[in-house]
Amino acid sequence: MSATSMRTHMSGELRSEHIGQAVSVCGWVASRREHGTQLAFVDLRDHTGVVQCVVDNGVDVRSEFVIRVTGVVRARLEGTVNKNLPTGEIELGECVVEILRTAEPPPFPIDARADKVEENTRLQHRYLDIRRERMQRNLRVRAKVNSAIRRAMEAQDFVEVETPMLVPSTPEGAREFLVPSRKEPGSFYALPQSPQLFKQLLMVAGIDRYYQIARCLRDEDLRADRQYEFMQLDAEMSFVSQDDVLEAISEAVMAAAEAATGERPPAIERITWHDAMNRFGVDKPDLRFGMELTELTDAFASTEFKAFAGAASIKGINASGKAEEMGRNKLDGLTDRAKKIGAKGLVWLKVGADGSLDSPVAKFLSADEQAELLRRLAGVPGDLILIVADDWEMTCEVLGTLRNDLGRPPVWQGPYRYVWVTEFPLFIGRNKETGKPKPGHHPFCRPHPDDLDKFETDPMAVRALAYDLVLNGWELGSGSIRIHESDLQRRVFNALGISDEEADKKFGFFLRPFEYGAPPHGGFAFGIDRLVAILAGEENIREVIAFPKTQSGSDPMTNAPTPPSPSQLAELGIRTLPAKV
Repeated sequence: MSATSMRTHMSGELRSEHIGQAVSVCGWVASRREHGTQLAFVDLRDHTGVVQCVVDNGVDVRSEFVIRVTGVVRARLEGTVNKNLPTGEIELGECVVEILRTAEPPPFPIDARADKVEENTRLQHRYLDIRRERMQRNLRVRAKVNSAIRRAMEAQDFVEVETPMLVPSTPEGAREFLVPSRKEPGSFYALPQSPQLFKQLLMVAGIDRYYQIARCLRDEDLRADRQYEFMQLDAEMSFVSQDDVLEAISEAVMAAAEAATGERPPAIERITWHDAMNRFGVDKPDLRFGMELTELTDAFASTEFKAFAGAASIKGINASGKAEEMGRNKLDGLTDRAKKIGAKGLVWLKVGADGSLDSPVAKFLSADEQAELLRRLAGVPGDLILIVADDWEMTCEVLGTLRNDLGRPPVWQGPYRYVWVTEFPLFIGRNKETGKPKPGHHPFCRPHPDDLDKFETDPMAVRALAYDLVLNGWELGSGSIRIHESDLQRRVFNALGISDEEADKKFGFFLRPFEYGAPPHGGFAFGIDRLVAILAGEENIREVIAFPKTQSGSDPMTNAPTPPSPSQLAELGIRTLPAKV
């Protein structure tokens, strides 16, 4: 219901069926146009839209004044209908205007032209920026998504439980924000990177199905898809398999997408981590375009080309139709890009009009090798073929990066392609100091049951019951089935080089409750900011957050962060170091 004691309708609600009705509307003056000496056209704006009001020219209202207009809805004269406005067939006449608040001229236009205004200026005056149609739409899409998520989770018997914001510091990987304790000088709380510890303890507590739309904080460098503060759907379930978790979260995601777009996505696709790397070169594959990685190692098994001979892995991609636009400078740029990632080099070949290969290395490849290359990559005139020969991980990483560089559309551009990536490695890489494996996600992920015999002999080949949800190449979130048995947890800690004593010191407060009876459980969390940005058609999550930070981490509106006063520091027992020069 939009009616209040001050208004009968919202500005954008009025239509031809309201003709003849006396109405009252409230809002901001979007524009004023003089109509001779007697009348003026005032466009009145609220979050639902704009309505034209015909007022006495003597009424002094200007841009962004807050006013109340009482008038009669009437049809616009023939030839004055505005087909670009939902209210374009009507206007308000016989208007009485009440000025509720005058306003200074805004620092930028409160319309689409503000998109071209420097972001710092928009954020400094965010309360004005939010008045714009784009920001109103984005924040209301976000509200619909939150509401749909809650309905979907509650329909599946999840219970909403809030978890603390002042928590102990834990070694989860990301840098934490610390909060000093006044009561215990020299001691600090941490702000939660996620509710990970508490949601698992809720399973020990018998909640069975927990969720919350949780605020999380991480002191990481900001970028288009990352803020210090972010919101996520956080969930945990007891007595479940991986499929149970994926189905429950899929339902919430599909409900959110339907609420935002009006269309329910099809069932979410699945791909294993190894297949994602093999085909797309990244663990967050964008399925909207082709240019998949093609295996070429066996095609060059007997090659005399030294760059390929003996390489552990050789792969290629076909940048279809890009040969003509890629001059030598651009090709050199691609080569430099590959080397910065870590590759020894990059081989490029253009497919000529006669089907021949144009490249400095073509003369080193036999006729059979060239023919097989064209066959496997489906090369036709105008195509650009890129090849990397290195170890498997580097080959995938380089070509996956170049694939995205050359072919990936904006993240919000449809179609929406959701995909579950499963069977992540339990360990990725090794600690440079200890030589021990490093956890792929966190040390509480459950190993794949088929790989338990590889723990001591080949730990890097052990898969985890861990999974990520990806949309259009953006990772929305991740989760796993957890370890709930002491002996299996000790095996994982031992593989990581964590002794029983160290484990008890770091994680004892978390693991001890498991000894009182922990059920098999698993969970997931996905970023609501990222999901909403894509569904709202935005490339940057700042456009779907009411009051975000800039990329440098500052808030131009409040000037945060600000230095504390000496008295505040003294009360907390803290001294600060001088800034680094």
